[in-house]
Amino acid sequence: MDSRNDLAKLSTCTTCQFKENKSNYWTAVLYFRHNNGSFIRVPQMANQGTGTPNGGMTIYYVQNGLRVTAPPRGFRMITGNPMLRSKDTNVPNKVTSFRCFGANFQDSNGSQPPGGGTDTVEFPTKFCAGGIRANTYFPQCWDGVNLDSPDHQSHVAHPIGQPDPYTGLSIYGGTCPSTHPVRLPMLFFETVWDTRPFRDIWPTDGRQPLVFSMGDPTGYGHHGDYVFGWEGDALQRAMDSCTEFNGVPSYCTALTVQSDAEINRCTQTSRVAEVVEGRYLDTLPGCNPIQNGPADATMPANCAAASTIAGPVPTVVPAPGTTQAQPPVVTPAPPPPPAPTTAPVPNAPQQAHYGQCGGQGWTGPTVCQAPYTCTFSNQWYSQCL
Repeated sequence: MDSRNDLAKLSTCTTCQFKENKSNYWTAVLYFRHNNGSFIRVPQMANQGTGTPNGGMTIYYVQNGLRVTAPPRGFRMITGNPMLRSKDTNVPNKVTSFRCFGANFQDSNGSQPPGGGTDTVEFPTKFCAGGIRANTYFPQCWDGVNLDSPDHQSHVAHPIGQPDPYTGLSIYGGTCPSTHPVRLPMLFFETVWDTRPFRDIWPTDGRQPLVFSMGDPTGYGHHGDYVFGWEGDALQRAMDSCTEFNGVPSYCTALTVQSDAEINRCTQTSRVAEVVEGRYLDTLPGCNPIQNGPADATMPANCAAASTIAGPVPTVVPAPGTTQAQPPVVTPAPPPPPAPTTAPVPNAPQQAHYGQCGGQGWTGPTVCQAPYTCTFSNQWYSQCL
């Protein structure tokens, strides 16, 4: 993605709640590995306050009581390392982590911030009856010069400081090193993966069946990507005036909140002609063989995965003074392919009131106990109401 692109001008819409936010946010997809060796995508839950019915992960920009500087156009960075298969001792503790929710979304670690307390850097080793939240913190210090770097990380750094004795985290404070003196907002992702559909087929031998899309069965390769795309000075204005730490977008009057209907109309076509979800797959999409570690993963020598571009692609914006490139066409995504008839379907009783009864990847009961009806919520979730 060319750094000269102005994403705010190229974009025709956004799935973020603030209209001014046209940034790109990405994290690896989670898959479930069945006992027969096949894979199916784990559904993503719409996080609280992200829009109904097709909300996704929550993105936070946090000042931590400090004066922060919004990144400029063209800025991008990554956090974490997709090649890791063991704990990274070169970054602050729990820059990336996971929280395991119990049945009915009970949180035994609820007094701790994301990453604190019993949150783990590796995948939880037990079945999480209420899902798993992936916590993803980005570096908060910038060298003030480079919009990017060859490894997409060297131009940024985490703040330096002692871990808090209660949470074990140092990322909520500290100071920026002299090499990276510009303090950025603390960018943080919350992504909630719905493990509930796999309750009845979860391994009983203690095997951990989750794997990230880049072939990571450990969770240590958890990472995220960010490309700045805010309109004009919108983010800086918000950071200067919106200091309420409550997660309610309407409190920030410096920005424009859009409706759920507007959010849900913003969709994109698939770009690669490859099945990646909706049914069990023999292998992970792309060229991503399982690499267990503990040594770092390596790139496969040969790749025969699909790379055909399906549909229009973004065009690089010409230099100033020349013709403006056209943005990609935004159209609804095609429906997912049907699951194969060989996919395991557990013998389950009728679902109780408020229980899940459908959704992509769901393998549990699909009929509700009387007098309740299975009510569609989103692509990933239907509920007995």
